[in-house]
Amino acid sequence: MLGIGALVGSGSDPLLTVAAAVVIALVFQPLRQRASRLANRLVYGERATPYQVLSDFAADMAGQLDLAVALERMVSLLAGACGASRVEGWVRVGGELRAVATWPPGSAPSAVRELDAGELPPADGADRVVPVRHGGELLGAISLTKPREEALTSAEDSLLQHLASQAGLVMRNAQLTAELRATIDELRASRRRLVEAQDAERRKIERNLHDGAQQQLIALAIQLNVLAEAADDADFVRQAVPDLTAQVRAALDDLRALARGIYPPLLAEQGLVVALRAQVTRASLPVVLEAGQVGRYSPDAESTVYFCALEALQNVAKHARASRAIVRLAGTEDGLEFSISDDGAGLPADGPRAGSGLQGMTDRVAAHGGTLEVRSEPGQGTTISGRLPVMPVRAAVPVPAGA
Repeated sequence: MLGIGALVGSGSDPLLTVAAAVVIALVFQPLRQRASRLANRLVYGERATPYQVLSDFAADMAGQLDLAVALERMVSLLAGACGASRVEGWVRVGGELRAVATWPPGSAPSAVRELDAGELPPADGADRVVPVRHGGELLGAISLTKPREEALTSAEDSLLQHLASQAGLVMRNAQLTAELRATIDELRASRRRLVEAQDAERRKIERNLHDGAQQQLIALAIQLNVLAEAADDADFVRQAVPDLTAQVRAALDDLRALARGIYPPLLAEQGLVVALRAQVTRASLPVVLEAGQVGRYSPDAESTVYFCALEALQNVAKHARASRAIVRLAGTEDGLEFSISDDGAGLPADGPRAGSGLQGMTDRVAAHGGTLEVRSEPGQGTTISGRLPVMPVRAAVPVPAGA
């Protein structure tokens, strides 16, 4: 343009040359823009250019606070640029990938996909799946499917990868949001299960009282009335009193057994080690208790470990086909740890590992902010270990071996 301006102004002064160049630039700029758009249209058709997609996405992210809208916008831009028939944004939650944004709008998201050793699983129906990483950590993925008669071009593949590299921070925030929601959902579910379990226990106690001690006490009341009416019959009184005494003792034993199931007196009075030692001696298979200097903890924490250990030992006796078991207790600087191990058949590698008993144990431990882990191999036994982040309320006191 300066050259044209120089030709126009060659016979006059330099100011006229500069002015002519400016005028020509203003005239030709719209033509240049139209030519650029025409070239892009010839290359990309009616679709947005890769530069335009990345620029629009960056602009959206600069002013975007709603993560769901941001991801929807991302898949929409990508679909428009590549002429895709389907695009999905996936977020990693634990060991799973969950589709959180899907194009076309309103289409059902794909099913949850399990990660393969922490990495992306093979593409399932998509032409291309690109991981989204941030700081080397896998946060999610973007999957793209083209119409059947179209192939993914190298320019489109490059755009997909560039967009994935820009989406890391958005995915990080989306991942945190999804994990928080999953945690809230699990907390709600565990609370629901705990309430249901407590209701079931209350009904069981009511049934046991009604069918056991209550019936015994009613029978005793009737017999006492009979005894009162026959008070003048000394022989009858002498024969009836021993029988009544035996029935009173039986009713007391039933009530004690029921109270022991709710909260064992030995656990309340002398703590975990003594209470568990009393239980392992009654087990149907040899059980070794290994416990160091374990102090006293809150009643809730002690009852959680106690009933988890009993539940695990019952499972060993019923299902493990084991010859022995070991119960371990340890008080650490930042919590109370326990484990129950057996040498039984173990759990099948492809079978379910969360029955109602194990789920109840998990919920009990989770209610105190703790964790429960199950390690098992076929033929090599099972170990259930847990940890509660609780501090002792009283230091450990040595317990005699025979206590």
